[in-house]
Amino acid sequence: MSVEPGPGVLEGLDAWRRLPVDQQPAWPDEDVARRARERLAALPPLVFAGEADELKAKLAAAGRGEAFLLQGGDCAEIFEEATADRIRQKVMTVLQMALILTYGASLPVIKMGRLAGQYAKPRSSDTETRDGVTLPAFRGDIVNGWEFTPEARTPDPTRLLDAYHTSASTLNLVRAFTTGGFASLLEAHRWNRGFMTNNPAYSRYEEIATEIDRAIRFMVACGADFEALRHVDFYASHEGLLLDYERPLTRIDSRTGTPYDCSAHFLWIGERTRRLDGAHIDFFSRVRNPLGVKLGPTATGDDAVALIDRLNPDGEPGRLTFVTRMGAGQVRDRLPALVEKVTADGRPVTWVCDPMHGNGIVSASGYKTRRFSDVMDEVAGFFEVHRELGTVPGGLHIELTGDDVTEVLGGTEEIDDEGLARRYETRVDPRLNHQQSLEMAFQVVELLRRS
Repeated sequence: MSVEPGPGVLEGLDAWRRLPVDQQPAWPDEDVARRARERLAALPPLVFAGEADELKAKLAAAGRGEAFLLQGGDCAEIFEEATADRIRQKVMTVLQMALILTYGASLPVIKMGRLAGQYAKPRSSDTETRDGVTLPAFRGDIVNGWEFTPEARTPDPTRLLDAYHTSASTLNLVRAFTTGGFASLLEAHRWNRGFMTNNPAYSRYEEIATEIDRAIRFMVACGADFEALRHVDFYASHEGLLLDYERPLTRIDSRTGTPYDCSAHFLWIGERTRRLDGAHIDFFSRVRNPLGVKLGPTATGDDAVALIDRLNPDGEPGRLTFVTRMGAGQVRDRLPALVEKVTADGRPVTWVCDPMHGNGIVSASGYKTRRFSDVMDEVAGFFEVHRELGTVPGGLHIELTGDDVTEVLGGTEEIDDEGLARRYETRVDPRLNHQQSLEMAFQVVELLRRS
């Protein structure tokens, strides 16, 4: 039996339209935008409310130290790159990292991709100027094109539908991978095939896979049933930035009569859109998904408590995750006061580290990049702060790819400034490559063991 929404629920979902709204495109034709929103609203949901509730329970466990969140994927997804090979490589990378963390720290790992919806990007300016020509900034494939031409850069609301269909095909493939045997622990060796093998990170991974094989063979000999090892739960997430996409994909759950944003299991609110009186906070306060909020070095304890008041006033476990992005040079100084204030409040949150966005630099050759050593230093600082305060480091939020790109300096490959040019492919922010992602997982295991 379905449950009808309570009075005012549907009206409340549109209250954000009367509030200040940041980082939204200026559609040139509102009639075309309206038709795109209407079409989105009539399409099937991409995820289901029950799946979001399952994730919420797991995030609550991560907040208590009974699990660990691994959230990774592209900085900005590109429609033309939503191919089977690229999706498989990203899923494999997350699975390999999760395997390392699970085996090394004896802790369940929640696997979540920054995928199937990470198409919109906030920008510091509405426009971009090259050689005296000024055009709209690239806001992600869901809004406009990367090419620096008036045609490509004009915001196009029909791209909202392209984003939906690309997300649907991506999720379909991810579900096939993770439930059809590809993600089985019995395939752990297979996940390493096709990658370079002359690197310590890959050799260490192979050692773990061999040990797991041996353990599985022993348990099979003892008569154990390994059906549960043949599939994994893999959740989708993205920044809930473009409200003309999120609102039409919001559905009323027939079980409870409450709204869920069915564009993804987990949505986060970015540093640029978390203003308390703004449209994003209002909208996401009304949906029942588990939510994240990015907190940078300017965030205060009072800011964090005010966000709890708006997004999780009743203190529902797993509902709210704070994703801190302080930078390696500030995490040890800025994070403690934030954690102390939230801990004193008493309502539960799950603390997650984003070590990517606070550590951006521009190389001497002009590439936007990060140093792997800075990324890992912020992760180490995050763990140190929580260990000293007796609180729980609940997870990692990272930008990665399954490809052997050269976008982040350092790692055992020792990518230098000259090496960035070999395979620098990102259109927005630099990502860890597959090898660096595995290196991170091995280092995080040591931090988890000490926490």
